[in-house]
Amino acid sequence: MEFIKKAKSTAESHSAEVRETVQTVLKDIETRGETAVRELAYKFDKWEGAFVLGEQKKNQLIASVPGQVKEDIRFAHEQIHSFALAQRNSLNEFEVSNFPGVKLGQRIIPVDVAGCYVPGGRFAHVCSALMSVATAKAAGVPTVIACSPPRGASIDPSLAFAMALSGADIILEIGGIQAIATLAFGLFTGKPANILVGPGNAFVAEAKSILAGSGRCGIDVFAGPTESAIIADKTADPLTIAIDLVSQAEHGYDSPVWLFTDCRELAEKVLHLMDKVIDDMPNSDVPRSAWRDYGEILLCADRQELCTVSNRYAAEHIQVMAEDLPWWVRNLSSYGSLFLGEGSTVPQGDKCSGTNHILPTKKAAYYTGGLNVLKFLKICTYQEISLEANKTISAVASRLSRVEGMEGHARACDWRLTKYFPKETWNFHVHKHDVEKL
Repeated sequence: MEFIKKAKSTAESHSAEVRETVQTVLKDIETRGETAVRELAYKFDKWEGAFVLGEQKKNQLIASVPGQVKEDIRFAHEQIHSFALAQRNSLNEFEVSNFPGVKLGQRIIPVDVAGCYVPGGRFAHVCSALMSVATAKAAGVPTVIACSPPRGASIDPSLAFAMALSGADIILEIGGIQAIATLAFGLFTGKPANILVGPGNAFVAEAKSILAGSGRCGIDVFAGPTESAIIADKTADPLTIAIDLVSQAEHGYDSPVWLFTDCRELAEKVLHLMDKVIDDMPNSDVPRSAWRDYGEILLCADRQELCTVSNRYAAEHIQVMAEDLPWWVRNLSSYGSLFLGEGSTVPQGDKCSGTNHILPTKKAAYYTGGLNVLKFLKICTYQEISLEANKTISAVASRLSRVEGMEGHARACDWRLTKYFPKETWNFHVHKHDVEKL
């Protein structure tokens, strides 16, 4: 493996300074509640209005959204919601009997309340609203609370439309750490979230992480800076690669983009094209910084090494522009979402093709996928043991309990054996307490 271009910096998922700030703010909000939130909202957004978006204001915002924008949002919602429903339908409740007299079952229960954070800083993340709210609703979550930071007098009108279309039950005009705390603690709504989902800046991500670590609620993934990798062989078009790398570098100054290839000529052409494509961007400072500090081009010996490198990086997004696409599907195992062939580009998945764009970063793809309906569902099991089945199940459970040194567990099973089968002889000592005394 050879670096044609190596990153100057490595984005950190946490920083001590960010964590300390977030912990202080969360503690203050937990202590002073809604008063602290109001102060923070005014400090950062000059917000003095109500946090819950009222019906009249919501309708006014939605009415201001252009018709073509609404049509496009509806299209994206249909793709995203349909895919989420297919995910939900792939998981079933069932009941089995693996041993006579033993009934085992699985129930699928949605969480009660989902909190969906939608960023609203440099970009109005309309599609993030669809990804989180529509997926929660496809999972059957009864109450979905969506929030986004206001831009002046309100949240972005297109965001309000996307949230409403997706089925948000409550919309909050609030952002930052205070929004995450509001969702988690149930402030202004009386409905604490069981799970917090959605991307955000370092402070939002840290707040989610801290609240999840404390056991307050669950989260989807730790959403750090966007990562994108392209795997390409000699058949790929260098200009297409450069354009796609720049498209993802515009996410932020610390958004890594990587090219993995086994063709030196391709690598050198892409390296030559990157500055030209960046210069043509209206906001060239962001992708230029991301490419300069975090961009990499790696030259590998063959496709097996390409696969090994890609799995090691575990990128949030991976595009494959190479021959034999089925081989890559079989051999790539650590990624957030996979885009196959030149016709598939990350912005399609980010916006409207149907898969979810809230994905793992910082190598979290080693152990998890992205946001999906399963994140909002609890897989709960149940069992019913008949009297006759106790003769075997309780006997085995009793012996295994004593192997582990858990006498109380053993006696709970012993009791059933002696109660249900009083004429049987069992290979354990009778309890010191006899039935008559109890």
